[in-house]
Amino acid sequence: MALITSLIIGVKTKDEQLFKELGARIAQARKARGLTQVQLSEQLGIAQQTLAHYEGGRLRLPVPTLLALATELKVSVTELIGESAALPHKPGPVSRLQRQVEQISRLPRSKQKLASDLLDTVLAQG
Repeated sequence: MALITSLIIGVKTKDEQLFKELGARIAQARKARGLTQVQLSEQLGIAQQTLAHYEGGRLRLPVPTLLALATELKVSVTELIGESAALPHKPGPVSRLQRQVEQISRLPRSKQKLASDLLDTVLAQG
């Protein structure tokens, strides 16, 4: 019980939500890679319980551990700390519409305007 109390004290109240969100993103990235807490903690050289505390937001995460987590989980540190909208998804094939937009962007301005006007007309028709 004393261990749990000291862990909770390690995270200040104002930082509590930040560490809970960080922990949730770590858990999400770990699961996306198909790893268990035991497997990831072994790769990091830490106890499984320590990883569980990081994921639960109950323990401050040292910067070197954050860097190691990002490396093992194949995500950026900014993704783990929440600076991007979401964890990356597996890249899928480029959609036909995306290819067309790229092709249109390479056209002369006059043809880009024509394509844009045509799209506006179609979209206005709903």
